[in-house]
Amino acid sequence: MRTWVLAGVCAGAVMTPGNAVAAGVPEADLAFHGTAVLTGDQVEVWLTPHNGGPAAVSDATVRLRWSAELADGQQLPARCAREDERTVVCGTGALAADTSGEQLRIPVRLREQPEEVTLEVDTAWIGGVVDQDRSNDRMKVLVLATGDAYAF
Repeated sequence: MRTWVLAGVCAGAVMTPGNAVAAGVPEADLAFHGTAVLTGDQVEVWLTPHNGGPAAVSDATVRLRWSAELADGQQLPARCAREDERTVVCGTGALAADTSGEQLRIPVRLREQPEEVTLEVDTAWIGGVVDQDRSNDRMKVLVLATGDAYAF
């Protein structure tokens, strides 16, 4: 969303494009890095959250959405939950400024055995702080059924 920020300069005013941020709301910069491997109907994602700061994040949630439907009866890690037929959300835990969080291992089974799958990674919730740079916490990864690790 683009807004116009008004900045007074002496007797005049200057209008500059920018992103609106509520006064007093802390800012953080989440990023997610990891790998995804597709073998048969199994996808294994290793993901590490990072907070570039300047504020700490009390907790955050990352959303993982696949282009193929997930199988029923997933065995997800304790901090993860299935959101719908293609989506899993996982809590990252608290993230201090300028630190990486605990690496998450998220194995899922797909309903079928595709030759490729697209994985979308996105922040679902960021614990009451604002992230002005969404370019490093939203991504799409093409994962081929080669058994190779595809990095993001």
